[in-house]
Amino acid sequence: MDALKKNIIAGTISPVYLFYGPESYLKEEFTDMIKTAVFPSESDAACNTRILYAPDHTLGELVSKASEYPMFTQKQLVIVRQFEKIKKPPTREQQKEHEEKFSRYLSSPAEFTVLVLDADQIDKKEIEKSPFSGLKKYRHDFPAIKAPDLFASNRAKAFGWTFEPDALKAFTAYIQPSAREICQEIEKIIMYASARSQDKRITAPDVYDSVGISRTYNVFELEKAFAERNLRLCSGISLMIMEQEGQKEGLGSIVRFLTTFYIRLWKLSLPEVRQLPPAEIAKTLGMYGKQEYFVKNYLSYTRSFSIQDAEYAISALRETDAALKGILPYPDEKYLLLRLMQKLLG
Repeated sequence: MDALKKNIIAGTISPVYLFYGPESYLKEEFTDMIKTAVFPSESDAACNTRILYAPDHTLGELVSKASEYPMFTQKQLVIVRQFEKIKKPPTREQQKEHEEKFSRYLSSPAEFTVLVLDADQIDKKEIEKSPFSGLKKYRHDFPAIKAPDLFASNRAKAFGWTFEPDALKAFTAYIQPSAREICQEIEKIIMYASARSQDKRITAPDVYDSVGISRTYNVFELEKAFAERNLRLCSGISLMIMEQEGQKEGLGSIVRFLTTFYIRLWKLSLPEVRQLPPAEIAKTLGMYGKQEYFVKNYLSYTRSFSIQDAEYAISALRETDAALKGILPYPDEKYLLLRLMQKLLG
């Protein structure tokens, strides 16, 4: 992704792009970067950018659109949404004709067109079939964010800001791990923090105030209560979090946080991990940059939880997550929470 960004900024624009994966925000962002690089002004971009929807067009029709000359500039940008749902002609013979036409276009794309094909997640087997197979050198994957703290830290740095360790921990605990959510919330926090910060450092209070987190009842107080195995306190803090955030959203935050908590404890129960230097332990636990600061906390927590405790907890959390997603039935969120707490600490 870094190489793609450098090329676009440098003006090295490919005639075709296939952006695929669930991170729509990043795909939109890169498409906008291409638009800025291709057109000298916003008015030129507006006049010579066409957005098509693949379910309404066949491959042959897309080729025809891409082969039309632009009206007022040397280049045109053709963006095709939902490319994985491209319309298929009625017969196999016609499908083959359209695929061959598309293949010929890819072998010699129009010099005056930049064709951006935007697709959602594509199955590994499907991506090796037509029409995706012919796009191999043009493919760019935008997978789901796997390390939200690293992504958030890098995005803040791109704005010239840095997260303090407590702030990054708070931020990633409460924000949905999607690029759109992370980027929009960071922009909001920076606007808030700009009024008081001269050193461009995002603090935990900045996150609490911007995201709307109570400084008294939050997942960090919950973590401390779990380390003490205090069932009553854990249940009380959890209920307050749910009251603040909404029943389902609050329980979702708790489940995400505790899943990370117990997976880290499980990893730390492995002798080969505990013997690593702190920096390597941090990487193994998915803690980046200044998050290494919290390794010592997790090492101390392992005295209260066995590897069996962690495995049982992860199983219980997955069951609760499945219920929240509608896979398993449940009476209400409070029931789910209290049953979860009993399983984890009862």
